[in-house]
Amino acid sequence: MGCGCGGGDGGCGGGGGGLEREREDAQPDGRARAAMRRIPHKILVMSGKGGVGKTTVAVNLAYAFAARGFQVGIVDADLHGPDVPLMTGLQGMQGDAEGDALQPLQAAPGVRVLSVSGYLPSADAPVIWRGPAKAQVLAQFLGQADWTGTDVLVVDCPPGTGDEPLSVAQMIPDADGVVIVTSPQGVSLLDSRKCVGFALQMGQMVLGIVENFSGFACPGCARRIDLFKRGGGEQAAEQLGVPFLGRIPITEAMVEAGDSGKPLVASEPEDPAAQALVAIAAAIASGWVPGEGAVRAAATPSDPA
Repeated sequence: MGCGCGGGDGGCGGGGGGLEREREDAQPDGRARAAMRRIPHKILVMSGKGGVGKTTVAVNLAYAFAARGFQVGIVDADLHGPDVPLMTGLQGMQGDAEGDALQPLQAAPGVRVLSVSGYLPSADAPVIWRGPAKAQVLAQFLGQADWTGTDVLVVDCPPGTGDEPLSVAQMIPDADGVVIVTSPQGVSLLDSRKCVGFALQMGQMVLGIVENFSGFACPGCARRIDLFKRGGGEQAAEQLGVPFLGRIPITEAMVEAGDSGKPLVASEPEDPAAQALVAIAAAIASGWVPGEGAVRAAATPSDPA
């Protein structure tokens, strides 16, 4: 990767304990926390299990934020299954670095992406790393990347509550919070409840639950078919005392957008699923001010390396 990614099992995760700021910032995870303080808004997108459309939601929220005038970064923290490049039209593009700084790839106006996919020899190459090595890579993505001017950072975490979400939550303790994506059926909701518990134990605010795959409108008769049931996400949010951000229906356009590299909110803004995603982004971004990232970066002195 040119930045040490994939190297060894040296521990880089975990907090800095009682170390002084100067010493903390000299460590990879400390540098990551320092860099993240310069970005006004950070969101972790999580799911309790795979296959619920978490990356689709993360990417489309990022594009919806950009449409509102924000400079947005996406960190693909799913190191074993990095799908963000495919969904943003960057699949096959190689990552870049200038000196010690990784350079996120420009996916669209106002949207930049950093993924391990850009540093692998091929799209089929597996990532075979233990926890400490994964923590090291994530520390580099957060602390050694050029996120100058970024207003909002969206982190697409892999499913579950393992190494990657733990490292990210520790390196971004001042995140705005966690968005949890679920589908309506019971098994997904059970795992999503664990995500809520994880966020609360990590001191992260739960911004809310998103119910994906919530109904399908038959293109022939327009009748709504609840393939995966409906309303479970809202019920779980109510039981757990966290916000419910909304439902996203299944549409033909959404399925096509994921494979074409053209996020739905940009390519088919009139689609019902796109409108639901835009509404969720608007609820999350209420009160945010575009351009805060440039102001924050200018006002914050460089942290010692």
